[in-house]
Amino acid sequence: MHSIQVDGRDIPLNDDGYLVNFEDWDRSVAETLAGIDHLTLTRCHWVAIDYMRDFYRQFEIPPSSRVLLKAVGDQIYENGCSKRDLDRIFPKGGCKHACRLAGLPEAYCHAC
Repeated sequence: MHSIQVDGRDIPLNDDGYLVNFEDWDRSVAETLAGIDHLTLTRCHWVAIDYMRDFYRQFEIPPSSRVLLKAVGDQIYENGCSKRDLDRIFPKGGCKHACRLAGLPEAYCHAC
């Protein structure tokens, strides 16, 4: 198991870089994980990440990429967001990458 240091806290990650504990997440954790991936989070990223966390909190599963795109696509891009767009802003796996940055458990992220 690995960990990252965020604001003086030791945040445990599994071997694939996903948070071990959903409750350890905050925006600083997401920014640190994104930095490891050489990604700067923009408003578009946050729209997707926040939606994924809210959806997971409500249903205890992550949204599929189709549900995510339907729900927040217009907020991400003025004319909507395609799966290709999602893959572009989350270059390490589209919905799976967003899932990881949102702090969702890895076992659920494979459903994206």
